[in-house]
Amino acid sequence: MRFLISSIGSNQGKTLLTTALLNHYKDSVRPFKIGPDYIDPQFHEKVCGTSSVNLDRFMMNDEQLKWLFNRYNDKRMAIVEGVMGYYDGMDKGSSAYDVSILLDIPTLLILDGSGSYITISAVLHGMLNYKEDSNIKAVVLNRISSEHHFQLIKERIEQDHADLKVLGWIPKDLRSINDTHLGLDLEDIEKIEEISKDILEHIDLEKLESIPSRDLKEVPYPFEKYSFDKKLAIIKDKNFSFLYHDNVEFFKDSFKEVIFLDSTKDEVIDESVDCIYLPGGYVETEEAYNRIKDFRNFKNSLIKHSETKPVYGECAGLLYLSRSVDEKEMAGIIDEEFTLENKRTRLGYYYNEQGMKGHAFHYTKPKNLENGFNILSKKIGGKGSVGSWQKGKVYGTYLHTMFRGNFQYLKEYFGV
Repeated sequence: MRFLISSIGSNQGKTLLTTALLNHYKDSVRPFKIGPDYIDPQFHEKVCGTSSVNLDRFMMNDEQLKWLFNRYNDKRMAIVEGVMGYYDGMDKGSSAYDVSILLDIPTLLILDGSGSYITISAVLHGMLNYKEDSNIKAVVLNRISSEHHFQLIKERIEQDHADLKVLGWIPKDLRSINDTHLGLDLEDIEKIEEISKDILEHIDLEKLESIPSRDLKEVPYPFEKYSFDKKLAIIKDKNFSFLYHDNVEFFKDSFKEVIFLDSTKDEVIDESVDCIYLPGGYVETEEAYNRIKDFRNFKNSLIKHSETKPVYGECAGLLYLSRSVDEKEMAGIIDEEFTLENKRTRLGYYYNEQGMKGHAFHYTKPKNLENGFNILSKKIGGKGSVGSWQKGKVYGTYLHTMFRGNFQYLKEYFGV
């Protein structure tokens, strides 16, 4: 059984409903997230204890995405959280609608019913008919003031859209989960059990489970296969936590040995390590910097390693490899300094100059653009700005990507 949760836009309740369902079905569910988001998958895993997998049709082609979904669709239930509105991202081929159709996953819409009743049915008419194969099978109504309010909307929907299942409603003014500047607060997990019960109180889960779904046909492995006689160290901790689950599995599939190290525990990089992957995350905030600023063992071993062996750093990894972010001293390996801005300096899907696809989202910017290379642009060969830096065998970039389908561009940076 599988279904996709979407809506008409952001801040409609997708994450709250997804969270409640993952908590309820946590012993038998695999979570997925459409798009390049890192925060929601971490939250999914905290809630249900199973790693969440990103499904991104911009960074992968159709056969690759089908293979990826099949590989990880290994539980009784799969719950896929959408991104933005249901049709948003169609211009990139990676909307929730695109993924729903490609993987034949029935869609559940969560809609804000506050201050309305008949109009909700009109909104649904537009959603259902914008594409003839919309694949929208059910609806949950959010921010509803009372049972009577819900029944008014439900009766109109059932009158106008007989094939659509109305699963229930969520009361308005429920407690919410704190935000950070990049998304949900992962430390705010203790509320989840109680909030989930409140969210699901008026939702018919038996009706939800009755929505039919079909398994995908198996597809041959659609990527290049690699086998490297190398030992890779992945830095994984509270500071460097932006890790696509399949990237980790790809490394395990491809390298002789993969180990994980924690910079916030000042762990030392052993001399037996051949190459290092520093993922994205947080090093520029005060809280994150305080976790590592006084540690020297990790930093010194990283510097020593970088003198003769490869290091690949993504976003926060890039920042840590630099000299500094504002007044915060970093490892000083790459000849660049960065500043933390009050607004986003890059957001969305990008190509680098080799045509590799990826995603960038950051608030920092470099001080000396002449030290960088590899322009990141919205179109292949388009205008953009510097997004990567290199010194010797050390490479840092703002571009996050999915390695399984892009590693041909990156082999040299891992020394393989």
